[in-house]
Amino acid sequence: MSVAATDTAVLDDVPVPAATGRGNRFRFLRGGKTRTGLLILAFFALIAVIGPWIAPYDPDAMSDQLLQAPSADHWFGTTHTGQDVLSQILVGTRGVLLVGFIAGFLATVLSVLIGVTAGFLGGAADEVLSLFSNVFLVIPGLPLIIIIASFVEDTTDLLIAAVIALTSWAWGSRVLRAQTLSLRRRDYVEAARATGESTWRIILFEVMPNLTAVIASGFVGTVIFAILSEITLAFIGVADISHWNWGTVLFWAQSNQALAQGAWWWFVPAGLCIALLGTALSLINFGIDEFVNPRLRTAAGSSKQVTMRVGFTPVARATAPTTAPDPATAPDPATAPDPATAPTPEPPGETGESGKTGDTGESGKTSDTGDTGTTGESSETSKEPSV
Repeated sequence: MSVAATDTAVLDDVPVPAATGRGNRFRFLRGGKTRTGLLILAFFALIAVIGPWIAPYDPDAMSDQLLQAPSADHWFGTTHTGQDVLSQILVGTRGVLLVGFIAGFLATVLSVLIGVTAGFLGGAADEVLSLFSNVFLVIPGLPLIIIIASFVEDTTDLLIAAVIALTSWAWGSRVLRAQTLSLRRRDYVEAARATGESTWRIILFEVMPNLTAVIASGFVGTVIFAILSEITLAFIGVADISHWNWGTVLFWAQSNQALAQGAWWWFVPAGLCIALLGTALSLINFGIDEFVNPRLRTAAGSSKQVTMRVGFTPVARATAPTTAPDPATAPDPATAPDPATAPTPEPPGETGESGKTGDTGESGKTSDTGDTGTTGESSETSKEPSV
């Protein structure tokens, strides 16, 4: 089976300046996905800081405006007890982000300490630390938090974040261990050993900089998991429902049959906030993946893109290559006409006398359609048998 030449990836002949210095270090910030995710995340971070101050009402205050649709007084409507939904969303943003980022930070620290140490040292230390991470890898997080919440009277956000971190660091540790195993025998690491550098200095200054993108991606993934876990625990009533967060808003909406009563404004804003925050973190994670993987990278500000196809290597060409002829559709040389027997075309100026009628086969003059340009000689030649 033949392969068309157009299946090879082609790069536009557009010069791209090499990224150096500060631009090279912050290359991932130039992607549209990363910028969009960071802007949305910055918006929610700002709401988490100033939300309790800009809330128009006390989220616990009741009024006589029961189940009111969104209006000028209550932008997100009210609950069955007259509580303002917008105030609950603004105040609850802080708890969601606090649990997510604390859990992500603690889990990332544990995964780096255990995963990188196990992968670089090897031997008995690797076996012990790998066994330790495998044990925590199979511990379910949500059931453990439910058990702890049943024994603790006040389940605070810090406690929930600590439990989520203790049950979610093992996966990142396994990934970092695998990456460290591929880095510890590189030439620059061996050169550092040969110069007498200490083990911890090699880890910090030779190995860790090459794991930055993987660590950042693991941190973002842990934050997403922690936020969803916190909202899930609040939704099922395990967390303290007196502390406002988006899961608490959904818990009260579900408990009071908001959907059956047609009070869509009670649960839709919280659901949209969860979706937007998850989308922002996912876009940041996609941007990190594009920064790490050259196959997904696109040079900012140019049309220099690579279309990858399985089994083909991308090459740079100034112009698009022509399509190679397909042997299945190419003419057979055995059936091609012989150039020696083909009629020779006459020069365009030696035409017959136009405008006169007559038999073209005998007089050699053109017929009454003399503007066709058929010559007398060619008509006589046509009557000669071909060899």
